[in-house]
Amino acid sequence: MKRVALILAGGAARGAYEVGVVAYLLQEVSRALGRDVPLDILCGTSVGALNVAGLAAYADEPRDRAQRLVDVWRELRVGDLVKSDLRGLLAGSRALLDTSGLEKLVADKIPFARIGDNLARGMLTAVTISTTHVASGKTIVFVQRGEPGLMAWGHEPTLEPRAAILTEHHALASAAIPILFRPVLIDGQYYCDGGLRQNVPLSPARRLGADGLLIVNPRYIRQNGRDATAEEEPRPGPLLLFGKALNSLLLDRLDTDLARLEGINRLLSAGTRRFGPGFVDAINEELGRTAPPKIRPLSTILVRASEDIGKMSVEFVRSPKFQGRVGGPLARVMRRLAEAGGDSESDLLSYVLFDGEFASELIDLGWLDAKARHDELCAFFESMWTPRDSLA
Repeated sequence: MKRVALILAGGAARGAYEVGVVAYLLQEVSRALGRDVPLDILCGTSVGALNVAGLAAYADEPRDRAQRLVDVWRELRVGDLVKSDLRGLLAGSRALLDTSGLEKLVADKIPFARIGDNLARGMLTAVTISTTHVASGKTIVFVQRGEPGLMAWGHEPTLEPRAAILTEHHALASAAIPILFRPVLIDGQYYCDGGLRQNVPLSPARRLGADGLLIVNPRYIRQNGRDATAEEEPRPGPLLLFGKALNSLLLDRLDTDLARLEGINRLLSAGTRRFGPGFVDAINEELGRTAPPKIRPLSTILVRASEDIGKMSVEFVRSPKFQGRVGGPLARVMRRLAEAGGDSESDLLSYVLFDGEFASELIDLGWLDAKARHDELCAFFESMWTPRDSLA
């Protein structure tokens, strides 16, 4: 059977959307196919790293693991997870928010030791978590595999793989959005959000031998291809600008990367038609790629948010559902963020709104977006099976 990689992007509180997509995939697509969909390689950045860790820890529960994540997200209360920490920032804590509640939740809900057990049992092949090394600015991809060490990786000047036994520290480091969350210390070095350079970790999946990439990205793109933005405002406030700055910091090159992969696929397909089935091997031999990662065709499917999650966050905070769920200074800050979005969206608010009621809306959106791609998803996984698999 061909190897499938699930790739979960960053987006902080928007990660609930990813859970809705994955829940539909593991439950409804598996049911339609009559077998559990294979997810051999799990790659995550930022909140995607937290979701990936949860999926990997319960890989021995192929369908139930998605519901575990859904339950955790639906139970969140933002006041329990993040608190404003302006005094701490002035005192040198390096963050606007105190995320000790989030750190405790991750440690309590994700049994990281089970990841190694599931890898050893062949429930999955590899798990990666992308971070940014604060001192150098380089992307460090922490990799845990069923086999010891790292396989051949190839050279990338701005990316370095490191074999690791994944813990909550790796996942929290990947999710540590600069300024909002404090960086995380791992082996004497500080790391922060991996989305600064690699918000959608395609490269680790490809280099670990994936034949198919299933990508989930909570970032909404307008039909004309531009990022969703607020209506033109004569004087954008600082909070609105800060949210836009975060979007720019975490800007991914997903569409460019996918276009490049599609171009390679077309080239290899044309070469095979013109010169025969040995064309791909001959190209790799000529390039000196006798071991992975080799150039090869890759199937890809992308599920992306069909609605503007920033706008959804504003509507939620202004709705009666928000009343009583958050109080004190944090509630006032969130209402101010909603006001800063005008009648449109608030990117910053959507990043920090770790609330179960809002998460439920995003989970439902992810479920519906995946449902709209049901036939494509089934066809994708059918293409990952070979005649030998059918006979096994």
